[in-house]
Formats: sequence, C-alpha cells, structure tokens
Amino acid sequence: MRRLNCWEFERRGKASCSLKKTGCEACPAANESRVDGVNNGINGGRACWAINETLHSGKAQGAFALKLENCLSCGFYALVQMEEGRDFMQIKEILKRL
Repeated sequence: MRRLNCWEFERRGKASCSLKKTGCEACPAANESRVDGVNNGINGGRACWAINETLHSGKAQGAFALKLENCLSCGFYALVQMEEGRDFMQIKEILKRL
C-alpha cells in the first residue's frame, strides 16, 4: 500500500503546496529532493519535521529547532513512525542529508 506524504495527510494535494501561484505558498517539504525516499516518501513528504519552514495547516512553522516540539506531537509524525517501524529514519540521519 502506498504511504501518504504530509501534504496528502493534510488533505491539500501536492500541487497546492508545491507550486508557486497566487495565494499559495510553496511548502519546502514538497520540494526538498535531498530527502527523497526517506521513510518511503516523495521528496520531504515523510520527513517534514526535519525541514525548516514547512507548512502545517497552511502556516509556516519556522526553523527546525523552533517547530520540533510541535512536530513530535503531530499525528502525521506518529503515523510515519508506526508505518515504518524499525526502518523509520531518525531525525539525526535525516539532518545529515540536508
């Protein structure tokens, strides 16, 4: 079964958060190719908690250190951990790619 990326979990669809257009900010997770494939995601779609300025509910969350507490309590983070199990890539390893 295909796994959801953060923009799908947020029910926005990749196009609405990855394309710059009027009234739409680009979410860095959708465009961060250095972590493509991490936790079986597309670009940063399953590693958003490690990427600066990602969007949550349409709002930029700030730098990694400032948003981490919110991200670690997010339902999407818990879902990815559960789905990946022993293969879940830890934040330290993700940050090495960024």
